[in-house]
Amino acid sequence: MSRKSFKYRIYLSNGQRHILEQQLEVSRWAYNETLAERKRAYEERGASLRLYDTQALLPVWKLTKPELKLVHSQVLQNISVRVDLAFHAFFRRVKEGAAEVGFPRFKGFGRYDSLTYPQYGNGVRLEGERLILSKVGAVQVVLHRPVEGTPKTVTLTRSRTGKWFACFSCETEAEPLPPTDAVVGVDVGLSSFATLSDGGKKIDNPRFYRRDEADLKRVQQRKDAAKHAQNWPENATQKGILARIHERIANRRSDFAHKESRTLVNAYQVIVFEDLAPMEMGRSRGMRKSIVDVAWTQFIRMTVAKAEEAGRRVILVNPKNTTKMCSTCGEIVPKKLSVRVHTCPHCGLVMDRDENAALNILQRGLLSLRQ
Repeated sequence: MSRKSFKYRIYLSNGQRHILEQQLEVSRWAYNETLAERKRAYEERGASLRLYDTQALLPVWKLTKPELKLVHSQVLQNISVRVDLAFHAFFRRVKEGAAEVGFPRFKGFGRYDSLTYPQYGNGVRLEGERLILSKVGAVQVVLHRPVEGTPKTVTLTRSRTGKWFACFSCETEAEPLPPTDAVVGVDVGLSSFATLSDGGKKIDNPRFYRRDEADLKRVQQRKDAAKHAQNWPENATQKGILARIHERIANRRSDFAHKESRTLVNAYQVIVFEDLAPMEMGRSRGMRKSIVDVAWTQFIRMTVAKAEEAGRRVILVNPKNTTKMCSTCGEIVPKKLSVRVHTCPHCGLVMDRDENAALNILQRGLLSLRQ
């Protein structure tokens, strides 16, 4: 059994929207209070509160803050789970000696955007094309594809543009694809989104952010001008427009990554990528912006998820010298980023530098399989 998520747009009446926004704010209060209680217990008594300790505080808080009764009890309990996970991640980073450990932070107004029902059927259930929510009522849901498997949890999320979505996490049976002998190494880049090792096929870089950068700059200037003039209604309007443009970019990027990752998984049994740290690669502000725009990590993550379901294999290899190494003789051939052709003075190989890198990536992946 594996977990698979299904995300659907939901449409709310004005009353339902008001109720859910109230629930978000009450949940934000509970999150901040849970975090404060754990912090206070450690600072004053040296005690480390656990998940069940903070969940036990909820009945007490309900006596002094009746608004908590507006939120389903299991949704409130899940808030303590979120805080607990944040602390576990913090302690893991401390143990690993990370440069930025990131202590869990309090949520500001409007910064809490999701509610999780941890048990499907308890406070939430699907009836036809309606989602029945405890304390909210029947909500219209657009089922653009059927829910597969057994629903386990449901999370309601509010986007920055005010749209609402329901995400079902379901237990599903894996559906492996017929096995194939095809293997591929994938070199991701900026000039081309990706280059494949089998014949040097290239996937064009769509540059979604760059295409809309002029719109973003124009709206940002209007927003800054309104803020400077203290024209708060206009500032809020431009802020909403800015959020919609960013949402449009993110949706296009996600759709592109889904389609290209599906194409790879359908065609190849073994797919090899470099194990990259994209945010450490940018040498300049413009280059870092292009790296964020291309979203290699999202593409690789989607490929991994689809491969697991399809019975395929994804391998991540050390990226060191994959561009400099000759894929035929193994010698290191230094070259500047502007040089787009690999020319080996040792064996005479002349090849597109990205295809050469893809071949090296594939060789490393296949070598790791034999070890």
